[in-house]
Amino acid sequence: MGHTRLGDLPRTRRWGEVVGLLANGAAAEQIANATLNAAERGLHLAADDKALVETVWLLTQLPLAARAKDIKGFVGALRQAGVQVSDQPGVMEVVGAFSDAIDARISNNGGRTDLGEMAQMAASETIAKVLGERTSGSLFGTHTEDVQKALAALGTNKQFGEFSRQFFSRITNRCINYFLSRAVANHVGEGKRFTTLAQQGAFNQALEVHCRQASKIVEVFSGGWLSKTNFEKGGISRDDARGFAHVAMRKLVDELKAGARPNAK
Repeated sequence: MGHTRLGDLPRTRRWGEVVGLLANGAAAEQIANATLNAAERGLHLAADDKALVETVWLLTQLPLAARAKDIKGFVGALRQAGVQVSDQPGVMEVVGAFSDAIDARISNNGGRTDLGEMAQMAASETIAKVLGERTSGSLFGTHTEDVQKALAALGTNKQFGEFSRQFFSRITNRCINYFLSRAVANHVGEGKRFTTLAQQGAFNQALEVHCRQASKIVEVFSGGWLSKTNFEKGGISRDDARGFAHVAMRKLVDELKAGARPNAK
């Protein structure tokens, strides 16, 4: 992926614990916790990652741009935020322009990282899924009016909370799998942790569910953040987005750890 790595797969006691849990058949929650301990330094750098901050900031701009009174105003607001769309953008054009906007911003500021690219992909997946569900159910051939309406709906406390939850759940799952992927490959086969690829798939699904459940805390936190910050400051700055990302990632990591404790419910 990027030129600056999120972190190595270290030959340390922490990473050794992750590998040991895999070999001994521990639950996905426990392995997620051990992996987070091994990757914690990289995850705590999130608020300083330029691409991640840009991604979070652009996610906040989508529902704000959609509040425009007509399509022309909507498109103009997107372009002002750096999302260069045509006069009548559909879902996939918005998704593509969103990703291009991050590339353009980071190419001028340097610092491509694996974490930033994971954030960019997680955001694109989230936008495509949410808009696909809220428009015609298809990613192609959607009307701009439907796209604007769907994005505007994300401006409410409840809907932006759920939108944020999906994004942070995806990026956290990607981070965990980033550190796990090479170790897991060594535990597939006869007599090992995963006898079949189907077992490995079930494990990966359990990790995904664990991340989704833990991300509930981000939904609660971010639900009122957008409207409150926008009202108090008259807009959302990149510094605001950086602070939001820092708090959200910290809360999510803490929640993942809490959920992996033996006595967790």
